[in-house]
Amino acid sequence: MQALLIVAVAFHVLAGVSWAGSSFVLARNPAASSPGAIRAQLGAAAIAIAAGVILWSLVRPPAASPSARVLALGAACAILAAGVQVFLAAARGGAERRVLGQRAAAGLLAVTVIAMATARYA
Repeated sequence: MQALLIVAVAFHVLAGVSWAGSSFVLARNPAASSPGAIRAQLGAAAIAIAAGVILWSLVRPPAASPSARVLALGAACAILAAGVQVFLAAARGGAERRVLGQRAAAGLLAVTVIAMATARYA
């Protein structure tokens, strides 16, 4: 189980950094947005969410604990960010729509990162 935990954390962190980082960049630089960049971004999102589900099942905090609530908030924001990116950023349409999706997702992912970083101290 220890090896699975290490691998899941590695995938979760690396994919999450890639996803959040690309969201922040594309939110500020719409010219960098391309279908390939968005596909890579959504692939990183899928890996980060899948690894997060595995981590939740391996080291789930007690359901009523403040840490669990903070992590659940972060997870919900991440899933919502992925949905926003699928429907707004990856949708065919104008650049304004893609930028709006990236900015909304970047804000949600900022909340996610803060939640993960602070859940231990909640």
